[in-house]
Amino acid sequence: MPNSDCDVLVVGAGVSGLTTAICLAESGARVLIRAATPPGQTTSSVAGAIWGPHLVEESARVDRWGQETLAVLRELAADPAAAVRTLSGVEGTRGVPPGAGQPEGAPAAPPHWMSDLGASPCPAGDLPPGFASGWRYSAPVVHMPTYLGYLLARFEAAGGRLEAGTVGSLPAAGAEHGARAVVNCTGTGARGLLPDPALKPFRGQVVIAENPGLSEFFIGLPDDTSEVVYLFPHGDTVVLGGTEVGDDWNTEPVPAVADRILRDCAAIEPRVDGVRVLGHRVGLRPFRPQVRLEAEPPGSGPLVVHNYGHGGAGVTLSWGCAREAAGLAAQALG
Repeated sequence: MPNSDCDVLVVGAGVSGLTTAICLAESGARVLIRAATPPGQTTSSVAGAIWGPHLVEESARVDRWGQETLAVLRELAADPAAAVRTLSGVEGTRGVPPGAGQPEGAPAAPPHWMSDLGASPCPAGDLPPGFASGWRYSAPVVHMPTYLGYLLARFEAAGGRLEAGTVGSLPAAGAEHGARAVVNCTGTGARGLLPDPALKPFRGQVVIAENPGLSEFFIGLPDDTSEVVYLFPHGDTVVLGGTEVGDDWNTEPVPAVADRILRDCAAIEPRVDGVRVLGHRVGLRPFRPQVRLEAEPPGSGPLVVHNYGHGGAGVTLSWGCAREAAGLAAQALG
């Protein structure tokens, strides 16, 4: 289809943009994605990535979006092309050792979002040094570079097109292509595009390394003295992290941070010590006090729908938010 002939223009090619575009294209709409960066260079490609809310508002709608996405990811786990697997692992909380004022084992009840993940207390004796409590559960873990490729192929199979380019104005970009609706999935880009001062980045840096034989994930929650640490195995490789630094726009890897990540991960899992490093990645999580998922009041131009501000839960909320955003955009199509 020519560039000037599309029903919906989706701006952004991360997990939110691709998933929203799929929902629209597979429902019969003619969809074009315009993106400043290709899927493999987005923040989404840097993610670990595991299902579970992180750096996002606590609300009933987030719970709903997350549950919808969990159901889809579990279905996709049956398709090797999607690179979604259900893995078991542990989320640990730091603290003083048992017997020094900290009760042994996990808290009385797991976080409510773990209710469908089979969470069970992890005895303190099974936790790495420095962790006082934790939960063992199973959740979908996604190899994001492969998954984004799967989403793009699925979008193109439904007749969609991806176009490289920037956007200065959402209504103007939609009008340029003859679109009746524009969906804004620009992540941190929304801060300057709209502008939206409520959005701020939380910088994440990871190390990609050869997998020394890990088959389970580990997430160590941060506290006042320690940063977040995580290990997500993906076959022959493992994603080691990480950081979550607010208002940091630096997208270049910092060697000292990479060294700290490797030390922290080796303290959790000794097999990581000395592992061969394959690469370094940085992404900016688009945090907002509330996810922005809404349609602007109709005007003379195309309908503008926003779907951004998912923080560290872009994958976790992707299908639930995409379906809702696509439904809003479809109202302009008649």
